Amino acid sequence: MPGFEIFDESEKQQINEVMEKGFTFRYNFDGMRNDVWKARELESMICETINVKHAHLVSSGTTALTTALMAAGIGAGDEVIVPPFTFVASVEAIVLAGAIPVFAEIDETLTLSAEGIEAVITPKTKAVNFVHMCGYGGHMDDIKAVCDKHGLILLEDACQATGANYKGQALGTIGQVGTFSFDSVKTISCGEGGAVLTNDETIYNNAHMFSDHGHDHIGMDRGAESHPIMGSNFRISEMNAAVGVAQWKKLDRILEIQRRNKKALKDALKEYPEVSFRVITDEAGDNAGFLSIMLPTEARTKEVVATLAEQKVPAVFYWYANNWHYLKNWKHIHEMKSSAKLPIDLIADRPDYTQVKTPKSDDIMSRTISMLIQLSWTEEDIQSRIDAFAKVFKK
Repeated sequence: MPGFEIFDESEKQQINEVMEKGFTFRYNFDGMRNDVWKARELESMICETINVKHAHLVSSGTTALTTALMAAGIGAGDEVIVPPFTFVASVEAIVLAGAIPVFAEIDETLTLSAEGIEAVITPKTKAVNFVHMCGYGGHMDDIKAVCDKHGLILLEDACQATGANYKGQALGTIGQVGTFSFDSVKTISCGEGGAVLTNDETIYNNAHMFSDHGHDHIGMDRGAESHPIMGSNFRISEMNAAVGVAQWKKLDRILEIQRRNKKALKDALKEYPEVSFRVITDEAGDNAGFLSIMLPTEARTKEVVATLAEQKVPAVFYWYANNWHYLKNWKHIHEMKSSAKLPIDLIADRPDYTQVKTPKSDDIMSRTISMLIQLSWTEEDIQSRIDAFAKVFKK
C-alpha cells in the first residue's frame, strides 16, 4: 500500500521545481513563485480524478477530519457516530471539535452497519463519521439512506481508501464531506498531508478559511484579507504538495499493483475451508491495500497470528489487540484523558466510555487478520507468503 515504496526521481523533480522557481508557502507571494502552485495543482488533479467539485489540501488526515467537522457545522455538544474499529484520530478529531463520539457496531465489511447506526441515533446526533477501513467501505446505499432519513451529515473518512470507489463513485464523495490522508504510509504519500473533499460550496469555503486562521483568500495581499470565521493553522506546504503531485500521477499504477498482488494471495487462501473474507460490496472498486480474512474463533485466530509471526511473515495485523485501531485498547479514550480540560468534560450527560459495549464488533474483530499489500513484492515474495499460509492452515 505505501506510496513511498515507489518514490523515484519524479518526486525529487517536483520538489526541485518549488525550490528553484516557486515558494514553500501555499498562499500569496505571487511575484516570487513564477506561477508554481503545487497545492493548487494537486487539488485540481484530485478533483478531476475522483469527480468532486472541491478538494482542499491540509497538513494531515487528522487535520482534514477536524476541518471537515468544523466546515460542515459539527461542533459543541453534537453527537457524531463513529466505529470502534478505526484509527484513533477519528475519535480525537470529534472530541477536539467539542463534539461527542458515539460508538456503533460494525459488520463483516469491517465498517459501520446501517443497523448499528440506527441503534444509537438520538436527538443530539448530528453526523456519522463513516470510516472506510483497510482500503474499502461498506453498504454505502444503506448507510446514505439512514443518514438521509434522519437528516444526518455523512462524513466519509477515506484516509485508508484513496482511489477506492463504490458503484463507480469515489469513496469520500458519497456524503456531504470526505477526507483523504497522504501521510508516510498511505496509498498516496506527501510525507504528511491530507485533503477535504466536498461538492458543497459552503463546506468548501468554510474548509479553506478554517484551515488558515479564517482567511477568505480573496485578492493578492494576505494582510488585506478578511477573516469571516475563526480558524487554525492546518495548511499544507508546497513541498509536501509537490511530493503529492508526483505520487498522484502514479495512482492508477499503484491500484493495479495492489489489486494484482491481493488477488494472488486471496486466490491461494480460498482453498482453506476455515478461511472466510471481509465482505467487499463492490470488488471492482476495492483499493486493495489490505487483505482481511476471518477465522472461526478468537482462539484459532490468535494461534494463526502467532504461527505467522514465528515464520517471520511481515505486515500482519491483528487489530483486536492493536493499540492504535480498536476501542477496547484505548484507555485514554475510555477515560477522556488529556493534558488539559476538554470541552466534553463540561457535558453532564456525556457517555461513560469505560462502559461502552460493542459485542458484535468484538466478535468480528477478534477473528479478523489483515495483511498489508505491498507494491514492492516480487513473485517470490508473494509465493513465500502463500507457502507460509499453507503451513499454517494445512497444519
